Amino acid sequence: MNVPTDAPENAAGDADAVNPEAADPRAGFRSEFRAAPVDPASDERLGESGLRYRLVPADDAAFPAWLQVVTRGFQDAERTDAQIEATRERSRYRRNTGVYDPSAPMADSPVATIASWIADLTVPGGADLPSAAISAVTVSPTHRRRGIARAMLEGELRAAHGAGAPMAMLTVSESPLYGRYGFAPAAASASWRIEARRAVWIGPRPEGRVDFISRSRVRELMAPLHERLRRHIVGEIAVEGGFWDRLAGTWPGDEHATSKRAVQYTDAAGEVRGLAVYAVRENHDDFTKATVTLHYLLAETDDAYAALWRFLLELDLVAEVHASELSVDEPLLWMIADQRAATVTVRDHQYVRILDVPRALEARAFGASGLIALDVSDPLAITGGRFLLEVDAEGRGRVSAWVSDEAPAGAVEVALGIAELSAAYLGGVSLATLARAGRVETTDSAAAARVFGWHTAPSLSIWY
Repeated sequence: MNVPTDAPENAAGDADAVNPEAADPRAGFRSEFRAAPVDPASDERLGESGLRYRLVPADDAAFPAWLQVVTRGFQDAERTDAQIEATRERSRYRRNTGVYDPSAPMADSPVATIASWIADLTVPGGADLPSAAISAVTVSPTHRRRGIARAMLEGELRAAHGAGAPMAMLTVSESPLYGRYGFAPAAASASWRIEARRAVWIGPRPEGRVDFISRSRVRELMAPLHERLRRHIVGEIAVEGGFWDRLAGTWPGDEHATSKRAVQYTDAAGEVRGLAVYAVRENHDDFTKATVTLHYLLAETDDAYAALWRFLLELDLVAEVHASELSVDEPLLWMIADQRAATVTVRDHQYVRILDVPRALEARAFGASGLIALDVSDPLAITGGRFLLEVDAEGRGRVSAWVSDEAPAGAVEVALGIAELSAAYLGGVSLATLARAGRVETTDSAAAARVFGWHTAPSLSIWY
């Protein structure tokens, strides 16, 4: 993650993240959402199948069993008592929900889980949009095809909308599952495999220095640096909880932590401007061909970005450098002599789902002025309808109801589903592209695309 030089200065903690609501202006909103009752419609639907649907707060006696089911659902090992307590302390900000089958042999363990919390999403123009981040979605293989996932997801979306969240978002393991709920891929990510010796560094060689630091020190630096950076990167979100411990290798009981190494970049004035956490895997057949896996890189300046990537690509005895969750327009491609040394794979990553069309549109900035007459359909009837979006010369939008039969003179008409509007919201896909794909109907796809476009690609550097 890096910020241009003209910028101003799977679940995730230190003391600041254990209680992330301290000094948080939206603390009340977050707390109310976390404690809101389960959705009545989903509760009734699940009850008709003999299932119980309830919240499982971190302090609840049922939390350990809930967590073990989540880890099983993601094919992970069971958590130890110490790991459960560490997770409990670092995830109090979450709204945990479980579905229980009283007739099952392990009736105290849920047959399905979901978690969510309110996190700020950076939208075009740099504003924070409070959004419901959804995670830990599992359904036991013994209880599939019973409508449980649908009840949970629709229930969580209705709960978020009822609490006043204008957006929901998630990263997914199986991409086809969420379109039926109005989610759409809005920020892609790139995975890189770089042949280090072939790449040859031709980028800048900054005057600052790169130094090794301890895992505890990188953990201390990560959270505040990320928070500064993510406000300038469309698609990034505020991160809370134990995420930083897992990334830095300071999570209690993590047997893989010792493989992680950390470096920092300090500029000529002695200020820390960048961090990287990586691991090296030996090649036992040829010790000159090790593989480096970059776990995370934060760069506040272009110099920090260049220095850290040069350090990684010029490590001794390394044949390949692997990295994932990178932007689709990384400057790195133009800092190596042989671009074919990098194999880049792009895939869907951050999914979003608009829950309040007017609030979401008025929060972001737009790429051009214009008048758009939107006809938005929503299969879940959470939001949608007919709206007029008027964007001024500064790129700020104002939304009003479209009540007449005909669109106003000069308006570009756009008819689309909530999934398509969500896909275009961060500027990651053009409305013109969606129109050519048959996903959008419009009287002027080029004009609509200019209004909804943005000059940088959205990016999300984590999974959650």
